[in-house]
Amino acid sequence: MRKIIIKAIPGDGVGIEVLGESLRVLSTLEQCHAGARFEVDTLDWGCGYYLRHGSMMPPDGLEVLKDCDSILLGAIGFPGVPDHVSVGGLLLPIRREFDQYVNIRPVKLLDGLDSPLKLTGGHAIDFVVLRENSEGEYCGRGSIRNEGGPDEAVVQESWFTRTGVSRIIRYAFEYAAAQDLGSVVSATKSNALNYSMVYWDKIFDEIRHEYPQIHARSIYVDALAGFFVLKPHEFEVVVASNLFGDILTDLGSALLGSIGISPSANINPEKRYPSMFEPIHGSAPDIAGTGVANPVGMIWSMAMMLKHLELPEMEQLLMQALGDVLGTRQARTPDLGGTSTTKEVVDEVCTRIEVLARP
Repeated sequence: MRKIIIKAIPGDGVGIEVLGESLRVLSTLEQCHAGARFEVDTLDWGCGYYLRHGSMMPPDGLEVLKDCDSILLGAIGFPGVPDHVSVGGLLLPIRREFDQYVNIRPVKLLDGLDSPLKLTGGHAIDFVVLRENSEGEYCGRGSIRNEGGPDEAVVQESWFTRTGVSRIIRYAFEYAAAQDLGSVVSATKSNALNYSMVYWDKIFDEIRHEYPQIHARSIYVDALAGFFVLKPHEFEVVVASNLFGDILTDLGSALLGSIGISPSANINPEKRYPSMFEPIHGSAPDIAGTGVANPVGMIWSMAMMLKHLELPEMEQLLMQALGDVLGTRQARTPDLGGTSTTKEVVDEVCTRIEVLARP
């Protein structure tokens, strides 16, 4: 049996609850399917660790993670630690050091989810946003000039390299081709960002000609946000910079009825380094400790991990179980209009896995 080594970082707030409970899903899969054995090492890094030690993770944190097969992250951020410190001290270093340059965020209305949109004509919401994950607006570079003076100014830099832009755009076209999808949309703002987005458009236009079978177009990101609401059924693959992809996918999650249900994958496609999987909902300190955080985003992220680890039968079993539980509309956390706890939803998913796995 294949052994999978996982480093689990519950982090902060509801991340501790959703990851802690959802790890039981992996145990259930392991018991019901002979495809893999999961060895999970849970690490107490995050804002609590920062308040005790002055850093979000130990100095050798990246070395600790380097040799695992996959990383699971609950959520990062909590009152008392500035967000730029928490994100910049753990999340961004992992993405950069392990060259996780592809961020995959599916926007798919599963059975049992209720979109706030009025969908007509049998239209479905089912597309993916591929976000550049290693540079761009989140490169972390900048400066403060004349600090404290009347002419004080700050400069926040964005870095777009040919390597970085080319590989995420090419990945988008390759993804579309592999999934037999017919269109790729690029999120841009080249009418206002006359260096970074003009350059992004230039490389998009270069690469699109290599894939004549795929319909490719660029849309200004503000208009694209509107189209997400007005006609989400028209999209299949959207490729975006770090900032634009981040904002668009939070909107995409809201289209599905709750920001608590969407997954994400931070991928090193070449598999030279471990990839990291996390829900996009954040640490939600307002409900932390109440036991009602939605675990769907975490469980769905685990399914994406199984697919990346080339365990398709386990991934399909988990997604079928998750879909069945959502479809019955019985185990639902308050964000979806129900009264279930995090534990109760995970219990139902585990039970459904056991039922589906019976011969």
